[in-house]
Amino acid sequence: MPEFPYSRLRRWPDVEADNLQAYDATDVLLVERALALGVPGAEIAVIGDEYGAITLALTDAGLRGIRVHQDLATGRRALARNAEELGLAGFVSHELDGDLLIGARLVLLQLPKSLAELEEIADAVARWAAPDAVLVAGGRVKHMTLGQNEVLGRSFGRVQAERAERKSRLVVASEPLPAPAEPPFPVTAEHDGLTLVAHGGAFAGSRLDIGTRVLLEVLGVAPGALRQAQGPRGGWVAELVEAAGDGGWVAELVEASRTVIDLGCGTGALAAAYALAHPDARVIATDRSAAAAASARATVAANGLADRITVTHDDAGSELADASADVVLLNPPFHLGTSVHTGAATRLFEAAARLLRPGGELFTVFNSSLGYRAELTRIVGATEQLHRTAKFTVTRSIRR
Repeated sequence: MPEFPYSRLRRWPDVEADNLQAYDATDVLLVERALALGVPGAEIAVIGDEYGAITLALTDAGLRGIRVHQDLATGRRALARNAEELGLAGFVSHELDGDLLIGARLVLLQLPKSLAELEEIADAVARWAAPDAVLVAGGRVKHMTLGQNEVLGRSFGRVQAERAERKSRLVVASEPLPAPAEPPFPVTAEHDGLTLVAHGGAFAGSRLDIGTRVLLEVLGVAPGALRQAQGPRGGWVAELVEAAGDGGWVAELVEASRTVIDLGCGTGALAAAYALAHPDARVIATDRSAAAAASARATVAANGLADRITVTHDDAGSELADASADVVLLNPPFHLGTSVHTGAATRLFEAAARLLRPGGELFTVFNSSLGYRAELTRIVGATEQLHRTAKFTVTRSIRR
């Protein structure tokens, strides 16, 4: 059998660069193990196949009926594109649910970065897969921890880490344990009037991450700060209003009925807090992570905002119309998987520029060390710093 052409795989529409590739040694080890076990394709589920390397290599080897779940919209599109380029078919995409796992005897997993995401996946496998199912999980050794074994041990009676090979390692989990009556996710937390709901794969979980909190406080819509914005103003909002006058941008945000996009919405904290503070605003929350989109939908429902916020699972708002937004709110990531790379933020800056009408406003929070202000000015338009701490900077960009 000819060797599968891994080098032909592309990451598109995700960021592509010389130091980023569409497969790694872990993908190859997982494929080799699956072929050695000889399990029929209809009894195999693949989870976390970033750009389709595992699914397509097994399909190319003649296995049919493989079920695959990818959290990211970019990964789903890359899989479809790579399959078309290689002329391969015969696999089916699913969400992380029973349809993905019922009857599966072999589950192949690229280990996620988050232990919470791993816990939700392990529970799903033990809950829905065949009673004799085996989960073969793999990752790059430098990113693997004993905590991952401990998490797998909550859902499987036997967990065995194998020797490292090609700087990757496989962990085999077998003997699924009885699943609890209620799954461990989603989880819910209250934040002084704002309810956040999170699946395991959602960034920051049900916590209100510090960057998002900083942006909400600058906008005057943070949990516990809404009273300050609506009544006597204090804190950072007071400082900004004092500097700009009562006719400044804070007042403009409150008075205008606007279309607002929470780009890369995560659990929907920005969208929900903004909608609670601005009843006339039309809010759209979008994220490329299926876990994030599901979390945001649950957050929207928990805050009674289902009729005012639309949530989409999309790649950088690609399905939203050009020049359709008055305001974009953005807390961009600075990681691509386990790699630190600013390309993810740049794609979202470009998306914001496309989505904003001329004169529209982009409010961004980012790590101060990244110094995105010049890039925001180049891509979006004139950018001013609204607030800065040693860790975070908040800017306002006006679409040219």
